[in-house]
Amino acid sequence: MVHALRGVSLTVHKGERFGIVGESGSGKSTLLRLLCALDKPTAGSIRFDGQEITGLPERRLRFLRHSLQIVFQDPMSSLNPRMRVRDLVAEPLVALGESVGGRVAELLDAVGLPAAAADRYPHQFSGGQRQRIAIARALAPRPKVLVADEPVSALDVSVRGQILNLMADLVDELGLTLVFVSHDLSVVRHVCETVAVMNDGEIVETGAIDDIWIEPSHPYTRALLQAVPTLEGLL
Repeated sequence: MVHALRGVSLTVHKGERFGIVGESGSGKSTLLRLLCALDKPTAGSIRFDGQEITGLPERRLRFLRHSLQIVFQDPMSSLNPRMRVRDLVAEPLVALGESVGGRVAELLDAVGLPAAAADRYPHQFSGGQRQRIAIARALAPRPKVLVADEPVSALDVSVRGQILNLMADLVDELGLTLVFVSHDLSVVRHVCETVAVMNDGEIVETGAIDDIWIEPSHPYTRALLQAVPTLEGLL
């Protein structure tokens, strides 16, 4: 029997920018789906804002769907290609029975897109612009927690920094808690204060990102750091 996760325990504090890092197959995505109540654990307990969410039926998770929103890795697969941007961004509000009003224009401006973008379709935008749309959509219901699942790994290198800076600015401006998942420690360091390093379904090291970057204690963390691309020796 293979266990996707074993003995994982972590706490994300309100307002914290928390990173989860590890290679493919380390258990990051499984952990993320459990934290978002998209999957159910076979054992253990998950609490959100002090309330147990483990095993709750979907009808009782409305508060979580309002308070926690996700930005996925590939915006082309997470945005309905048949819907205009206006409808995509407004969809969470409609689903929760809230008024849309001028919220769409407000959100597009917040992520750096013109108001005219509301009338266009996802395929008419670049990858970076589509991810901005996905961020606007996630922020629509005014969540407390923003979860980002490899949000820049599908983007060109030249665009990654722009999206990371945008997310960091919005998290600070809106007072959000951020859970950021990536396979790249350098990306996590750019936006997070704390990091949990995962390997083979377990958290092998947790701490302040700068401390772990400078002096990692686990061999796997050191291996991840050695895999970070540098320009040393190339210039």
